[in-house]
Amino acid sequence: MSLSTIKQFIDYLQSASTAQQFLQQTYEKQNMDEADTYSYQNSYRFLYYLEHGHTFYQTAAQSPMTVQPILLFYGMVHLIKACLLTQRPTYPENTTVLAHGVSTRKRKKQDYSFLQDEVKVQQKGLFPYFSQYLFDVDHVNMEKRNMEQLLASIPEMTEMFYFLRKNPSLIDIGEGKRGVYIFPEEVLDQYHLTENAFLSRLKKDIGEVSLEKRGGEFLISLEKPISSLSKGPFLFHQIKSTYFFPAKRHYYHTYDEVMIHYLLLYNLSMICRYETEWWGDLIHTKANEDYPFIKQFLAITTVKVPFLLGEFLFKQK
Repeated sequence: MSLSTIKQFIDYLQSASTAQQFLQQTYEKQNMDEADTYSYQNSYRFLYYLEHGHTFYQTAAQSPMTVQPILLFYGMVHLIKACLLTQRPTYPENTTVLAHGVSTRKRKKQDYSFLQDEVKVQQKGLFPYFSQYLFDVDHVNMEKRNMEQLLASIPEMTEMFYFLRKNPSLIDIGEGKRGVYIFPEEVLDQYHLTENAFLSRLKKDIGEVSLEKRGGEFLISLEKPISSLSKGPFLFHQIKSTYFFPAKRHYYHTYDEVMIHYLLLYNLSMICRYETEWWGDLIHTKANEDYPFIKQFLAITTVKVPFLLGEFLFKQK
């Protein structure tokens, strides 16, 4: 799906009538009761979530790095809420789902490193809620996540990790034409798995697959095509339009990439607001590797999250 198509579709939804029609069609496809009533009740809320979300993103793109994490995080939250209305017409059902659903350390240590920081997923709140209802992912498997691991799961960050670690965090496995992806044989060594065990793991997470050897690589064929919504372990590189796969088992996961951006932006927005001295020093002194990684991530997420969530909405049509 092209970025221009997604943008035009979001523009198409920028009226009460088109928003209402879209919601009604979406609810009817899911066989919901009172689809007509809910679509009228939610049309303006849906419209304003989209409008406010994209306004935050547009403002962030024109703002200094100092305030970008706050603008991007709340822009993302508004777009997520718009997506939730397509699946949960009574959202929010209660006040517990209004919390962020994630927490960070209250005070940063003296030798604090963002790459080594962690966030903790809470039992209730927006993060576990949208993970379940938008992406069918159970938050229990993500109780604590490290920032470096999260950043390493974003395909557009792969080169940065190669510069830092001399090894890529993800490998390019191709466009997936006819559902076929190309893997180097070394992947099995990195995962410490036999061919059969590797295939079993993939079957468990993504469905039926088959393997064919060819020289120093093997071809993996998927029965069902992968969506560019970018869900691990097959992650979509927006610029190259190819799919990436975790190079090591340490990076392997089955989370939707939107979830990863949410956790990173939440932590950065909290740092931006409450750790202003560290944040100011980072931006002005550029003292360690945190700076280029954060700067690169902010540039990527500004474009990619509206694309991914826009495609989520488009696929409901």
